[in-house]
Amino acid sequence: MPKSFTVLVVGSTGSIGTKVVEQSVRAGHATRALVRKSRRARRLDAGAEAFVGDLTEAGTLTEALDGVDAIIFTHGSNDGERVNYGAVKNVLHALNGRKVRIALMTSIGATARHDMSDWKRRGERLVRASGNPYTIIRPGWFDYNDADQHRITMLQGDTRFTGSPADGSIARAQIARVLVESLTEPDAIGRTLELVAERGDEQADLGPLFAGLDPDEVGSVDGIRDRDNLPLADEPQRLRDDLDVLRNAK
Repeated sequence: MPKSFTVLVVGSTGSIGTKVVEQSVRAGHATRALVRKSRRARRLDAGAEAFVGDLTEAGTLTEALDGVDAIIFTHGSNDGERVNYGAVKNVLHALNGRKVRIALMTSIGATARHDMSDWKRRGERLVRASGNPYTIIRPGWFDYNDADQHRITMLQGDTRFTGSPADGSIARAQIARVLVESLTEPDAIGRTLELVAERGDEQADLGPLFAGLDPDEVGSVDGIRDRDNLPLADEPQRLRDDLDVLRNAK
């Protein structure tokens, strides 16, 4: 697996995205930042190249995606279907079947049944159905960790869903690190994980953490050990059609 990619960061101007851009540049990747307006690129690392595009319009994403090897999604909005789900759908559509490495950030508690988490979970399903090599990362609450909580911890099964910092927390910079490093870790491929920080020092090498995870089941659109509380058979037909389009494009 190559050690450097051409990486597109989706959600690049958000609180996680800006750190992902910075760490991607530092890691030696040719880094592109997708922005809605060119003036927003001024807050980004100078080593990144800005591309203007609208996540809700697949046709505006072609230039940004041309020649990329990897995509990191850090976007988020209160508009669950149009942005949280729609951005993933539109980027995958704009790729037109071309396979790239994907790191998708959603959130811990993604399998808790409420509108926002359902749309994030549906976005995860699109990535799994697409046939792209992926890592799906569900971080805990941003920067709620205590001063001695730096030990990166990867969980599976999405068992924490109080909707509060009691579910776990982790620093934004650590989330960015895991997203960027997942691109070049072979054992990160096909994994879905929840990400929190526990008491202790941050690890120098994340490889053993990824290696300790179980892969998602081949052919499944859900994460390993996720609760079966959003049955595909009960989903709207338009969402099942979106999955079928991606499956057929493999």
